[in-house]
Amino acid sequence: MKDERLVKMAHNILHYSLDVQPGEHILINVVDQGEPLAVELIKQMYAKGAYPHIRFTRPKLQREWMKGLTREQLVESLRMEESLYFGLQGYIGIHGETNDSEMSDVPQEKGRLYSEQFQHIAHYIDNKTKGLRINYPTPSMAQKANMSTEAFEDFYFDVCSLDYQRMADACQPLYELMDKTDRVRIVGPGTELTFSIEGIGTRTAVGKRNMPDGEVYTSPVRDSVQGVISYNTPSSYKGTLFENIRLTFRDGKIVEGTANNSAKLNEILDSDEGARYIGEFAIAFNPLILHPMGDTLFDEKIAGSFHLTPGRAYEEADNGNRSTVHWDLISIQRPEYGGGEIWFDDVLIRKDGLFVHPALLGMNPDALTSFSQELSNPS
Repeated sequence: MKDERLVKMAHNILHYSLDVQPGEHILINVVDQGEPLAVELIKQMYAKGAYPHIRFTRPKLQREWMKGLTREQLVESLRMEESLYFGLQGYIGIHGETNDSEMSDVPQEKGRLYSEQFQHIAHYIDNKTKGLRINYPTPSMAQKANMSTEAFEDFYFDVCSLDYQRMADACQPLYELMDKTDRVRIVGPGTELTFSIEGIGTRTAVGKRNMPDGEVYTSPVRDSVQGVISYNTPSSYKGTLFENIRLTFRDGKIVEGTANNSAKLNEILDSDEGARYIGEFAIAFNPLILHPMGDTLFDEKIAGSFHLTPGRAYEEADNGNRSTVHWDLISIQRPEYGGGEIWFDDVLIRKDGLFVHPALLGMNPDALTSFSQELSNPS
């Protein structure tokens, strides 16, 4: 039996997120699981007169391929990949990984070589195409969320069926305020941090690049970050789980990093010069995502959270930082996670996870969940 939720979701992706037009070439890349969504996307893409292209990525095979990588192999691979990616108008990545640790024993030098050589393709997808990353509900994701598979699927489709256009309208005041802000101050348990975002530019993330979504982001002036931050949300990086990450900054640079695995943390931060600088600052507000589940695409949208990201900056909000790393590290400021405050130019805008600035009250969970949580039925 066809799951009508997949029909709605595909419609939302093609009409709202990517606004696919007749004649456009769109690549659908399915990682492990996600075939039912891909099938529906293909059907609807043909109906719009677009050209779907299909790729399946299997992490077990990817792992073996990467373990034997040489620079010569990459040169040949890039020649073929560029001919595909640089002809696309859109990209949909459906991630249904069954084992997040599949790549954990790939030698770091192989991973770095791959990232260095392929980063211009990743940059093209992120900045030059209509690209969307979406996770697909799997038993492993349900397990990480401490939910049954059925309950997680219901949660997943609720989150991905939010009316993102109305969310976009609601967060416009935060976009405008952030865009004219100079100084940011963040305080909380183990955190006292200041930086400037003046002149960088601000962007909203409301279902156009990720699903689920719900954040407004910019980037600090590269050398302006001062102080210390303690992240209260676990984070995995290439199969290694990190907890209790604490970073100390001086003139923008991470001069000290500790965690449950400090050696591995600093190994990542030493990947290249840019990995010890921040490439993104984002305030998140998805009203249906409240607790971390070890999946960055969900966790970085948690209501009442923010993320401060070591590594590469996005072209749309660019502070000039370049790196093979882009690691979204998340801190939740709601009372049950210790609370905290965000200040813009000495004005308190959010306290203990709730917006207190008069212009931003419409972004609090009660206001956002008063919206209809389903888009109109596809015509």
